[in-house]
Amino acid sequence: MISRLPLDQQLDSLRAVLSRNDVLLEVLARTAKLDLPGWYVTAGCLFQTVWNVVSDKLPTSGIKDYDVFYFDAGDLSWEAEDAVIKAGREVFADLAAEVEIRNEARVHLWYEDKFGVACPPYKSVEAAIDSFAATTCCLGVRLETDGRWRVYAPHGLSDVFNLVVRPNPVLAPRSVYETKATRWRQEWPELTVLEWPSTSVTSCSGG
Repeated sequence: MISRLPLDQQLDSLRAVLSRNDVLLEVLARTAKLDLPGWYVTAGCLFQTVWNVVSDKLPTSGIKDYDVFYFDAGDLSWEAEDAVIKAGREVFADLAAEVEIRNEARVHLWYEDKFGVACPPYKSVEAAIDSFAATTCCLGVRLETDGRWRVYAPHGLSDVFNLVVRPNPVLAPRSVYETKATRWRQEWPELTVLEWPSTSVTSCSGG
């Protein structure tokens, strides 16, 4: 079992599994050319690729979109973020997938209106990744200038490889977690979905 391997071997296995998704490899390579500050490809496109490979599905099966996070606190205007989104739209125009680019420095400006929960400003993309509703989502990958993969996985990789969905109860509202978990289970019935704790501190969720 990959989850029982030493961490360096788990990382090698993660790269091998994610490399089965040709769309993901294109997103990584093209995003690197955009040269966005602090960027990561993150969330569903990563762990769902793993779920697909582990459960013998096509690597791209059930993946709704490919999330790209970056962090630019120097200009928090919508116009600046929209310019990046439009540049990305041109870069990914011929790719058969939806790529969603977001400046995580701006999340606190719109999050409460969308989810009804106040979100303090993030200080980095890593902080935004930390705030997903499920620990399984807390995963980011980017290509460094020398071609190396930088992997951010604050909760490790065992749950991802074991098809376990675990709540991150200091963050998003319970409803966000349960809605996502229900949708995921319909696509990947092999998942083990852990229940939201009965009591928790609720703040915000990024992305």
